[in-house]
Amino acid sequence: MASTQVILLRVSGPDRPGLFAALLNVLTAGGGRIQDVEQVVIRRQLTLGIVMELPPGQDLLKDLLLFGWEQRVTVEFDVVDPTPSSHLGAHAVTVLGRELTPAMLAATATAIATAGGNINRIVRLSRYPIYSYELLVEGGDGDTLHRNLLSVAGSNPEFDVAIQQEGLARRAKRLALLDVDSTLIQDEMINLLAAEAGCEEICQQLTEQAMQGEIDFETSLRERVHHLAGLDEAALDRAWDRITLTPGARTFVTALQRLGFAIAIVSGGFTRFCDRLKQDFDLDYAYANTLEIINGKLTGKLVGPIVDRGRKAEILHEVAAAEGVTAEQVVAVGDGSNDIDMLTAAGLGIAFNAKPKVRQAVETSVSVPYLDAVLFLLGISREEVEAEGI
Repeated sequence: MASTQVILLRVSGPDRPGLFAALLNVLTAGGGRIQDVEQVVIRRQLTLGIVMELPPGQDLLKDLLLFGWEQRVTVEFDVVDPTPSSHLGAHAVTVLGRELTPAMLAATATAIATAGGNINRIVRLSRYPIYSYELLVEGGDGDTLHRNLLSVAGSNPEFDVAIQQEGLARRAKRLALLDVDSTLIQDEMINLLAAEAGCEEICQQLTEQAMQGEIDFETSLRERVHHLAGLDEAALDRAWDRITLTPGARTFVTALQRLGFAIAIVSGGFTRFCDRLKQDFDLDYAYANTLEIINGKLTGKLVGPIVDRGRKAEILHEVAAAEGVTAEQVVAVGDGSNDIDMLTAAGLGIAFNAKPKVRQAVETSVSVPYLDAVLFLLGISREEVEAEGI
């Protein structure tokens, strides 16, 4: 009795409606049994692969070749291992950049290969505002793969490479925590107020030192706020009018909300601004520091506990518990040293245009100036976002 062969059927050529259905009708008539199917269309050119059992005593291969001739597509066959492949232990590698040259992609592919990994699939996620691709990588040593890809990203400032374990955990993200200054907005709130108070230079120096981790955040913050003493309350409204959102901020937030995410902003800035951002974006939570105001003037003091590096991490766990999710289901985005504990506590912590110390502390970085580029790390394509009218 003849045994059943397992073959890989490859079909390539101009794509058009009804082609796949016609091919399946040929397989059905010839008694073929499908084990696996993969298809991609690039610029209206089809590449289709079907793993199938070829029944003995049938002329199915001849029928398929005739199908190819009639449909003006190329049909090829290979006998393959009948054992199904598995995606267990796979990693999703995302490559992002304003431009992704062959050299950049070659560096990524080499890093994967030298770790023993194999690229199983490549999907383009965006061409605008940046290029991004997702690579499904199977096999290899996970630790080596991480090290190699982080080395590639660190030595090539023109593009970013992120790696995540492929699986349910990656798709189960349900909560996002965002820093505000230099993340959701392009500004630093304290610097906007310092400009109103005429102490911008000293406050900018203290802000930069704090973000670089050169001085204690709370000490720096209290010192900066001290310089605001006597500023009239109307200056807060003038500063609000000067706030500039980070490009892609609304797209990013709206897309997450459509996906059912709860969103919190967690800032070392001030409630007067963050509460308005919460309302403007219809966010779920907002945490920040409170300026003391007496008789319409800032006293140069803060009221209540300080939202600093440690407190941001605590807030992540508190909000996750309130939402009934684990830290593994949290996406956190920030740029400064006071964000590090929050970023490392999250299932996916992203250093966004971050200081060197922050980039070194977390595994995933985005260096393009578009906040919605974070969506690509979640496997969401630009086409999906645009299809929703976002």
